[in-house]
This record gives sequence, C-alpha cells and structure tokens, in this order.
Amino acid sequence: MDMQSPSPPLLILVTIILTQLLSKSCYSSSLNSLIYVGCSQLRYSQGSPYESNLNSILTSIANAASYANYNNFKISLPGSDPGDAVYGLFQCRGDLASGDCRQCVSGAVARLGATCSGTTGGALQLEGCFVRFDNESFVGAEDKTVAADKCGPLVGGELARRDSVLSYLGAGGQFFRVSEAGKVQGVAQCVQDLSVGECQDCLSDAVERLRTQCGSAAWGDMFFAKCYARYSEHSYTSKTENDDEIEKTLAIFIGLVAGVAILVVFLSFLSKALDHKGTFTYLNPLILSASNEFASTDNINKHNARKTSMHMLTNIASTVALAENGYSHTLKLI
Repeated sequence: MDMQSPSPPLLILVTIILTQLLSKSCYSSSLNSLIYVGCSQLRYSQGSPYESNLNSILTSIANAASYANYNNFKISLPGSDPGDAVYGLFQCRGDLASGDCRQCVSGAVARLGATCSGTTGGALQLEGCFVRFDNESFVGAEDKTVAADKCGPLVGGELARRDSVLSYLGAGGQFFRVSEAGKVQGVAQCVQDLSVGECQDCLSDAVERLRTQCGSAAWGDMFFAKCYARYSEHSYTSKTENDDEIEKTLAIFIGLVAGVAILVVFLSFLSKALDHKGTFTYLNPLILSASNEFASTDNINKHNARKTSMHMLTNIASTVALAENGYSHTLKLI
C-alpha cells in the first residue's frame, strides 16, 4: 500500500505549532529561574497547629494567583493559638499575564515548601514572581535588607544610557517600572503592601546602591526584601549564560525545521510539475519495455537484436528530449 506524505500546509502548520511550544517552554523556564531563597532558623513541630495554618496559607497563595498578581494573607485556623498564626503574600512581575503568573506562583510555592520544610518562615524570588511566609507579621512593613545583589562583567560602553535608565527607575511613582535607552533596559518593582512613599524610598536606595556597586557593569541586580531594581544590555532582566545557550539552540532548531519545511514544499511542487509534464509517466514504461526487449534477444538473431536495440535507444532518446521540452506524447515501440 502506498503511503502518502503529509501535505505541505500540514507540515508548515506543525512547524509553526512546534516553534510556538518551544518558545513558550523556554519563556516559562526563564520565569521560573531562581534569584534567591532563604529560610528561617526557627522550626515548628510536625503535626502542630502551625503546620496546618502554613499548609492552608500556601494553598491560598497558589489559588489566589489564578485571578490576581498580588495578595497577602493571615491565617489562624479555629482552635489554634495567636502564636500559631501564619502571614504570607505573593506577587508576580508587573508585565506577566494571568496564566504565567499562576504557573510561576504554583512552582514557587512548591519549591519554597520543599526548601524551607519544617521552618517557620521562608522567602523565594524567581524571575517572574515572589512568595514569602512567616510566623511574624511583615505585611506593610518597609524592609531594605539586601536579599541578593549581583553585577555583570565591566564593559563601560553604555554608561550614559545605563544612568538614564536607572534615573527613571528611581524617580517614577509606580510599583512596577520599565525603562529603556538604546540597548540598555531596566525594570524595578515594589511589593504592593508598601505605600507609594515607602516604595519610592525603597527603590531610590536600591537604584543608588546598584549604580554605585555595579559601576560600568554590563548588567546588575539589586534585590531588597521589599523591592528590586535591575538593568541589562540585553533585556530588562539579566540573563545567565545558560539562558543565552538555550536561545541559541532554539534558534538553530527553528532554522533547521523551517529549512526542512521549505524543502518539502519545494519538492512537492516540483513533483507535481514533473508529473504534469509526463516525465515519470512515459519515461519509466519505455525503459521497462526496453529491458524486456533486451532480455528476449536469445530468440532473435544477433543482427536483428542489434537493429532492434538501436531502434529502441533512439526512441528512448527521443522521449527524453520531448520530456525535457515539456511534451507528454506517448511513443509506441515497434
């Protein structure tokens, strides 16, 4: 049974879908990249009311991320002491869609619960979201403790543009700020439990420290407990070498897939064109007939065999010439 090859439009559609899925996969992987994680030194007893309250608040955080990019909670189940209350919050990066926010927070809750298992508090910052819980209230309190800071290699070529980006990040009035100057892009964000004034104070200090500490570095991150500021020459989030390798690999793969799709389309049209001209329709039977004639020459004298062979070769040559000129006449062998 002959198997038909997938049609070119189908191959192109599959290529597009595969490309989008791979791009989405890489994007989701970037959002889940770890910036920092920290756990409290205090621990709670297994099976205690605090553990029940903690499990409840982590569940609430994961569920709330389905319809909001920020929320905070205080949970103290009936029958538990005031000291068993758990406080928590989550926040997604300001440009994330609701689906990406939900996915990021769900992953963050799972990682934080596993990393800080048995402890009374923990905080985890991913590229796309932030989750924190504790046995003491921290909601609404400004906190400029440095949680993570990192600077890229020194380059010095975009210093003026970097200063322009940082100046905007430190002067805006929004909780989420994005700035761009040439190749340099920056992003800053406050946790939304702060007031506008507290947010501005926190970001001003983060930006100034970033400017002083990273100097002429190609990129820099400054994460405080309640705000952060970042800049980069590639995007508004600093990228690791692993991220660059993933992008290069994806680009090569997409190029190869697209090249194969184009080749399949070309060969399909070429095959249809040749079939229309009759090259395969009329050449192949003639060659097959010629083979049969040569096989029967044992019953014919050598002179007639040579004569017949020459006649057939002449007809085959004529058929090839006609096929090359676009004709599709059927030639009958005598």
